[in-house]
Amino acid sequence: MAGQSNAAAAPVGNNPFLRLVAAISTLAGWCSAAMIVAAVAITCQMIFIRFVLNGSTVWQTEAVIYLVVAATLIGLPYVQRLRGHVNVDLIPLALPRRARMGLALVTLSVSILIVGVMLFYGYEYWHFAWDRGWRSDTVWGVRLWIPYLSIPIGFGLLLLQLVADLVAVLTGVEKPFGLEDG
Repeated sequence: MAGQSNAAAAPVGNNPFLRLVAAISTLAGWCSAAMIVAAVAITCQMIFIRFVLNGSTVWQTEAVIYLVVAATLIGLPYVQRLRGHVNVDLIPLALPRRARMGLALVTLSVSILIVGVMLFYGYEYWHFAWDRGWRSDTVWGVRLWIPYLSIPIGFGLLLLQLVADLVAVLTGVEKPFGLEDG
């Protein structure tokens, strides 16, 4: 086993495509963080209104839920760029260089396929909400296409980051699984 991870942000080298995707993923991470901060601020405001002013709240709970879900989805490419997702490297460590490369290509390809399917159905779901004018069944009655937009955006950006990861491995900018030959 590898013990502590020395994983860092995905290398980009001098590849303009990898640099652009890294910048987009980083921007998505900042947007995600801003949504979390906004959700915390709205929660604090809601607590103040309810328990200090003894008032009722209308939109706050729903807004916080939508912001946290959107932050999760839009933050996916940034977490992938930082290699922050769960990674079990026992098998890649045990494999020789060529087999490790093959496993990396299969893993990235399957990930791209799955995220592509999620993007397709996420877009379809968002489009239904847009086309049919869906609104939430709450007093606030938010137009649901707005929070649902985070689904295709998040999966689209994650797909872009995964394609960049595949390009980085294929061009030799990054070693498969970030592991040096040994």
